[in-house]
Amino acid sequence: MSITVGRKAELIKKFAQKEGDTGSPDVQIAILSERITNLTEHFKDHKKDNHSRRGLLKMVSLRRRLLDYVKRHDELRYKKLIAELGLRR
Repeated sequence: MSITVGRKAELIKKFAQKEGDTGSPDVQIAILSERITNLTEHFKDHKKDNHSRRGLLKMVSLRRRLLDYVKRHDELRYKKLIAELGLRR
């Protein structure tokens, strides 16, 4: 259900703005997207897990706020980010 250390390092390396960047909105959105995907798979088997569903909704809300922030400050970066993550289909 959680993200592995190796996968998290890959995401940080791919979406970091500069060397050592772990907290930029792009990195946070990428990590949240991975966690959301993992939880979505979890709910296919565990439909009645409402406690984890609450956490999923909080993560989706946080990702939405971060995406809004990026869009407000740099729309080109926003479009590139959603294309790489495959969010808006």
